[in-house]
Amino acid sequence: MCYHAGTPSKQQLTQKFPEKKMYYKDEEIFHVSGFARPNLPVTLNTGADAIVSARWKLIPFWEKTEAEAVKYANTLNAEGESIFEKASYKNYINKNRGLLYVTGFYEPHKVKGQKETDNYFIYAPNKEIFTLGVVFSNFADQETRETYPTFFSIITTPANLLLEEIHNEKKRMPLIVSENDRDAWLFANSKDEIQFLIKPYNAELNAHQVYRVTGARGEDSNRADIQKPI
Repeated sequence: MCYHAGTPSKQQLTQKFPEKKMYYKDEEIFHVSGFARPNLPVTLNTGADAIVSARWKLIPFWEKTEAEAVKYANTLNAEGESIFEKASYKNYINKNRGLLYVTGFYEPHKVKGQKETDNYFIYAPNKEIFTLGVVFSNFADQETRETYPTFFSIITTPANLLLEEIHNEKKRMPLIVSENDRDAWLFANSKDEIQFLIKPYNAELNAHQVYRVTGARGEDSNRADIQKPI
């Protein structure tokens, strides 16, 4: 599953998407763990002309406080096949979709006879910024009366051939939304249209083994060498 990623800087995003209003301000992060619940760059269908900051891990509407939500079951990822039925997501997927901007993501690879998994970094050709499909919610803390910034889950699909080989236990991958499908993903207005777009990625991806990061639950890194092949 996709719990670890690399994300671009404000400058990189401005260069790649000059037509977008830029409200995201952070530098490039070469490794970020979803378990740290970071704020990352997204475009949401409620403001498709902008790149804003949103926090990883969707909080369902029935959670009453931020403290309770932290303990809630893992919603870093949302399984695409059950997203219209699962309670955590079914109230959001029809109207609340977005795109997460990444430079790549990390997945574990199980090696027979080895306790710890190997790790691979998966990225687009020429290391272009690409987008993952997300579902999001807005959360109001009933104890503090604060309304928190948007929270999101990365949608996942069955693995394509490359990810079947790399992520060889669970055989999953994040929903990669190609450039040609971004508007369709943001503006789809029926269940059938949305489901049609939730599918394994069928274009080229690159991958190489890297330093093990998938055991990390709170660390992020501004070290570029964390993405280098080993």
